Amino acid sequence: MTEQHTLADRLRARAHQLGLTPAHVAEMAGVNRSFVYDILRGRSARPGIDRLAEVARVLKVDRDWLIHGIGEVEGTPPFVDNPDDAFVAIAHATPRPAMGGGAVVTEDGDTPGRVYHFRQSWIRHKLKASPSQLRIMHVEGDSMAPTLVSGDAVLVDMTRRAPNPPGIFVLDDGMGLVAKRLEHIPNSDPPAVRVISDNKHYPEYERTADEIHIVGRIRWFAREI
Repeated sequence: MTEQHTLADRLRARAHQLGLTPAHVAEMAGVNRSFVYDILRGRSARPGIDRLAEVARVLKVDRDWLIHGIGEVEGTPPFVDNPDDAFVAIAHATPRPAMGGGAVVTEDGDTPGRVYHFRQSWIRHKLKASPSQLRIMHVEGDSMAPTLVSGDAVLVDMTRRAPNPPGIFVLDDGMGLVAKRLEHIPNSDPPAVRVISDNKHYPEYERTADEIHIVGRIRWFAREI
């Protein structure tokens, strides 16, 4: 991959990330201000390695990261060369969809649950979604077995609330929050949907569009074994 950032770019971005001015970096590193400013202005193609090592120490990065963009960075790097390769954290939703009883269960505020990270390029190109509009929930019950089982983590796209095409959604059906398969009933007046459980021990039922609130479409799930 072609290098996209220069030494000056990395120094400037890391200093800004840490809330340090170039003058502060120079002072903390014990080097002349001109040493830092010459790098930032592109006037120093081969800065002294020893002094650059002191600048790297102040910025809490490897010297090689400043020079080549390869090496350790304490905490989160100020940028990545390929943003699509970055991973983003998806927030947990407070309610938990129940598959069966339909009760709304809230998570304990002291146990927010495991954080899930997804590749940004997968969210953008495959799901065609925004990370800010996605939520992680955990399902309970057995009405969607074997597709989903109790304890599964599901990724819910809250911008997709139309059951066309059919799919598995999180919804409030008037009795509580549930994970169910939904399909639009053609030519229904008023518009209605069929609410289906994959576990055939649970009968399907119908609701008008006004009787349910669709939270979002389930796009992905994970299961611990």
